[in-house]
Amino acid sequence: MKLSDELFKTLPILLGILLHPAPVCAALEHMYLYFPDREIIMTPATMRLEFEDVFFRAADGTELHGWYLPGETDQPLVVFCHGNAGNISHRVDNLRLLRELGPAVFIFDYRGYGQSEGKASETGTYDDMRGALNWLLEKGWTPERMIYFGRSVGAGVALQLALEQPPAGLVLESPYTSIRAMGRHHYPLLWLLAGWVLDARYDNLAKIGQLQVPLLIFHGDRDNIVPQRLGKKLFEQAPQPKQFYSIPRAGHNDTYDVGGEEYWQQWREFILTTIKGHRTP
Repeated sequence: MKLSDELFKTLPILLGILLHPAPVCAALEHMYLYFPDREIIMTPATMRLEFEDVFFRAADGTELHGWYLPGETDQPLVVFCHGNAGNISHRVDNLRLLRELGPAVFIFDYRGYGQSEGKASETGTYDDMRGALNWLLEKGWTPERMIYFGRSVGAGVALQLALEQPPAGLVLESPYTSIRAMGRHHYPLLWLLAGWVLDARYDNLAKIGQLQVPLLIFHGDRDNIVPQRLGKKLFEQAPQPKQFYSIPRAGHNDTYDVGGEEYWQQWREFILTTIKGHRTP
């Protein structure tokens, strides 16, 4: 981004912050961070996957929507926290490939995405996953038989709940140290002039040292949205056991396509080493 272009975009924001700080900062989250889509373009049935259409309540009572895909006997459950754009229907191909590994999968839309009510926020996304785990507990699952999978912004959601309700393992894909660090990378002038003005923090770097479960991080070495150096910095601060898998030539949104069989082999090995001998409900 040229300096003149960034200055042109930054000055109105600074003026708004000075005149109306609270509402402007809240609006900025939905300009720079959350990009929901309400339209469901396909379901797992499109790819002939068995699934249950689920409506459940977040921890604060907001009605949410998700899909539960049953897995094979003796396999764990993957709880999928998606990124900041689209909705669960844009992840159907990813669901198909995860199911081919054997585990059950539960994916849900954050508030404001797809058929979920409300409007996204950091605290809201945490409450959304708390509600998802409550629904799964009622179905007979326990966190010890789950793997939390957080992709991009979802990495912050999955990490927070891994600290609250530790799973068998945590997989983070294209993770970041904090939203503040992301803002500094993409909007350096705004960050310099006003600091980071969003309410959302998702301060993963401050939390990762408290993790008490095995960790696997995937990150493309050509990611121009979340630079790989942020994922590596997060990995460096994480306790053992941990693994970092750099995906050669992969960007932010093509990790498993570019990673191919080697990517999925990392998943298989992680599942085998974190959960053995558990039976699905």
